[in-house]
Amino acid sequence: MSEKNNFRILLYYKFVAIPDAEQFAAEHLAYCKELNVKGRILIADEGINGTLSGTIEQTEQYMSDLRANPLFSDIVFKIDEADKHAFKKIFVRYKKELVTLRYDKPLDPNTLSGTRLSPKEFHEYLQREDVIVLDGRSDYEYDLGHFRNAIRPDLETFKEFPEWLRENLAEYKDKPIITYCTGGIRCEKLTGVMLSEGFKDVYQLEGGIVTYGKDEEVQGKLFDGKCYVFDDRVSVTINQTDEDIVVGKCYHCAQPADTYINCADDSCHRQHIVCNDCEETRNGFCSSECEEHVTSF
Repeated sequence: MSEKNNFRILLYYKFVAIPDAEQFAAEHLAYCKELNVKGRILIADEGINGTLSGTIEQTEQYMSDLRANPLFSDIVFKIDEADKHAFKKIFVRYKKELVTLRYDKPLDPNTLSGTRLSPKEFHEYLQREDVIVLDGRSDYEYDLGHFRNAIRPDLETFKEFPEWLRENLAEYKDKPIITYCTGGIRCEKLTGVMLSEGFKDVYQLEGGIVTYGKDEEVQGKLFDGKCYVFDDRVSVTINQTDEDIVVGKCYHCAQPADTYINCADDSCHRQHIVCNDCEETRNGFCSSECEEHVTSF
């Protein structure tokens, strides 16, 4: 471990019934503030979903304390080394759903979800000609990086998936379909929806893209571009081989690029991919209108 990497970033989730989840969220926020970790944690009646950053000592303490709760004794943490915090603040919030879906049928991932594939198994499935690869994320995440030959879902929010599946994949209900997302939680729900909708042969990448990129044998093969993450890093490298390629395109000039920035106009804040040249010449703005809006004051 590099001496400068004194911080860690944790990514984790677990579907488990939490009694009085709203109260638990309030207590957990107070705990996180006392521990001085930062990040975003969602707590619902159905479980917990979080990503946070802290020093090695803080994150070790957090993992130990959370696992000391019988509800989370077997929770799995995905760990990245870092040289600083990946968040500016700590947010712990209660939500009705960990992943907003608003599906018209009850879904419990512990009883209904797609078959889990290890990174090695997923890599093998990726190379089969009879398999459909479905990205379980939003369109802007796909645009920065994705598995080779994966279907790009033309949607902005996860709750659009049920209707999108009916309109775009209904004819493939009898074909093997493998799904993936960043850390695994969205595919827990997505594959449950697919099974409820009559899809027969559904799989999910266990641990998501971030776990796939850390597998020593697979080394992120067949993932092109970078993986969008929901912290200050914005994106991380997955493919650890020399076959890594850039798939993103600059919002301004359409040249290959893999850097996401927010528009420098705070009233816009559009997140867009830019190349180095356009980031400099456009001064971080997504349009001339946004630049004029700021410089006119």
